[in-house]
Amino acid sequence: MVKGLTTLVLAAGAVVILIPLFYMVSISLRDRTQVRQGSLELIPSRQVEVEVNGKNEPLYNVTVDGQTSQMALIKKAPGGKGIFVDPAVPDKTYQLLLKDQSPVTVIDAHPENYPQALTAVPFDRYFINTMIVTFVSMAGMLFSCSLVAYGFSRFRARWINVLFLVLLSTIMLPRQVTLIPVYVMFQKIGWVDTLLPLIVPSFFANAYDVFLLRQFFMTIPLELDEAAKLDGASPLQILLHIILPMARPAIVAVAIFHFLYSWNDFYEPLIFLHSRENWTMAVGLQTFDALYSVNTHLIMAASVVMIVPPILLFFFSQKVFTQGVVITRMAEK
Repeated sequence: MVKGLTTLVLAAGAVVILIPLFYMVSISLRDRTQVRQGSLELIPSRQVEVEVNGKNEPLYNVTVDGQTSQMALIKKAPGGKGIFVDPAVPDKTYQLLLKDQSPVTVIDAHPENYPQALTAVPFDRYFINTMIVTFVSMAGMLFSCSLVAYGFSRFRARWINVLFLVLLSTIMLPRQVTLIPVYVMFQKIGWVDTLLPLIVPSFFANAYDVFLLRQFFMTIPLELDEAAKLDGASPLQILLHIILPMARPAIVAVAIFHFLYSWNDFYEPLIFLHSRENWTMAVGLQTFDALYSVNTHLIMAASVVMIVPPILLFFFSQKVFTQGVVITRMAEK
């Protein structure tokens, strides 16, 4: 009983959370007229119109004398009423309450919004830049953080715990504090307006991912290391052939965390990238929003395209990702 109720509550919560996503997809498939109507229906639709006396009028399902038929609204009247006519007999009118009648609608989706939105600005270039930044920096993060986490979890040295605390303290340092000196440094070496400021720092580890990996590495028995040493394995071989294969869930988890962070990052690309051809998807989408603010359907189409890669990544790796998050959180305790 409790399990079924819990499942029902979680399912209801999931539906509520997904409603904005469904609504965004719905708007991306509408034209400008449909968007201006402000309909809350998830399925894109338009009201059917018929020609009456040479003019196109909206069609409604109306009830007259207990019978339902389709009539056209030719004019609105005071008191929330409307004047309706049968398109086949336009000379006879009926005055009915509008709230009691329902418009006749048909599904009207516009998938052409997607190519129109993606070609309005060079999103293909933004996508390539984002993929380069995301995956190259991810590789650098995994390389550097794995090495640092391995050192903190397996090696014993004087002051190593103090060094680890110093590393963790950098998490509390806001990026805005280091922005100016970092920008000046990259400007001095000529990296501003290139992708390098977004990629190279990932090769020098970060405290958050090091902490997660270290906690997971510490759950791996030391006996495995000692057995490998007896077989003549070096510390690097132990890391590559024992630690990393066993830490696959944690590595996948931190990789996905980094992917989401890098893919959605707007702050640093905005600061370091000046030329349009170097922009990432986040900066390009923001500029697209400013240029096409009246075309909500095109903005939603571009937004849907931007969220597809993270959704696909999580969909195909959710099992390993969930396992890595659970085990890592247990290791933190």
